Amino acid sequence: MATVVERERKYSADEGFRLPDLTGCGGVTTTSDATAFDLDAVYLDTADLRLARGGFALRRRTGGHDAGWHLKVGSAGGDRTEYQFPAGADDDAPPAELVALFRAASRGQPVAPAARITTRRIERRLLDGRGRVLAEVAEDTVEGRDLVTGERQAWREIEVELVDGDDALLDAVDDRLRAAGARPVPVSKSHRALATRLAVPATAPEPGAAPVLDYALAQRDVLIANHPGAIGGVEDAVHDMRVAVRRLRSTLRTFRGLWDRRESEWVRAELRWLGAQLGPVRDTQVMAARLTDAVHAEPADLVLGPVAARISARFAADLATALDELRAALGSDRYTGLLARLDALLEGPTARTVDARWVARRVRRAVTRADDRLDQALAGDHPTGAAEDVALHEARKADKTARYAVEVREPAVGKPAGRLVDRLKDLQDLLGTHQDSVVTREVLRRQALRAYADGENTFTYGILHARQAAAAGRDVRAAARARDRARRRKVRRWLKR
Repeated sequence: MATVVERERKYSADEGFRLPDLTGCGGVTTTSDATAFDLDAVYLDTADLRLARGGFALRRRTGGHDAGWHLKVGSAGGDRTEYQFPAGADDDAPPAELVALFRAASRGQPVAPAARITTRRIERRLLDGRGRVLAEVAEDTVEGRDLVTGERQAWREIEVELVDGDDALLDAVDDRLRAAGARPVPVSKSHRALATRLAVPATAPEPGAAPVLDYALAQRDVLIANHPGAIGGVEDAVHDMRVAVRRLRSTLRTFRGLWDRRESEWVRAELRWLGAQLGPVRDTQVMAARLTDAVHAEPADLVLGPVAARISARFAADLATALDELRAALGSDRYTGLLARLDALLEGPTARTVDARWVARRVRRAVTRADDRLDQALAGDHPTGAAEDVALHEARKADKTARYAVEVREPAVGKPAGRLVDRLKDLQDLLGTHQDSVVTREVLRRQALRAYADGENTFTYGILHARQAAAAGRDVRAAARARDRARRRKVRRWLKR
């Protein structure tokens, strides 16, 4: 299976449109001769079009230079990740590898043909002076048919896809195409073919609850969008999916009176389980990078023994195990069951009617709780250093909860709320690096014990441990200063609204 990042822009064009001369755009010196293709694609989706609604497109296409199964993830007209898998002659169902990638988007439901798109494509390549292909421009004559309703549409479309070019090239081509009469298109071909069924309006939430529900639904969508990358162990995807899970859990807690208590607590518990599957993968990735950087930062004469190799081997094994466990979790019925009940909770009616003042009170309460936790952690009266570490870790979790609560009000409040979000994030980052140093020191201690048992020199592990301890002290002092900045009156006064 191949994975490519597709960077393209789409335009609609009427019958009289003529492709303008694109030489001079972003380094383009020549345009290749036109090549014609006939493309025939069947798009599959669930009965309620979950894939299309979630920004996924699954198709089996014949014709062109990349025939086979394709799964696209992302918004049309922007960067999209495309997973490509060759199709067999009698291959009517998507391969298991692709099914695993869209399982979250489909909620585990079966997919069936939803739309058929036939395209007559005339393609040209935009070349620079060295003959490099900077972009491909396709003039498409398209016919789309909804395979359920039978509705048909026909249109012309221009696609510009980057190859070795950059955004400046896209911008320059955009100017030429618009001047010639082309108009940007915000949706994909399959969305256009399914437009009537996709246009069914969602039930509008109560105005008071809308900011909370909009925020939670956005995090649900982030979780779903990053599922394919998490399956592959892509670091950013695992991180973003984990953060979305945290935001959802935090939101369900901060605004818990909004939903049926038993159901929301069940969903929170299952989100905690999901976070526990993502955590070992992400923590291992972060720790491996942190320790590798730390070893490389040491003078060569202070690195005694195969320290870097031992760390690399240890984390490679840990990561492989963690990824296997994550993939098993993301392929389980428990996971799709969680997603289905999360949908029902967020898309269904709320348990009570609330107003903006109710939301504001919950946000203030979360901020006050975080303030109290941090004051206690920084008070300096802990019986042991370990107790202080635990208190600071708990303070960081409360700070995250406060930050996520403030984010709920940010669209309505604007810059004042955004300023507090930034200050709370600064504080969270400092407390996070402190916690990383706590975990890193324990990893180094265990690694040193293994090295000692194997007869290796442990000097470097001790050096690294001492440096991590010193960094932790600096983080605590910096956190105290960040706390003061986050509590300035100009940063907080809007909370009383």
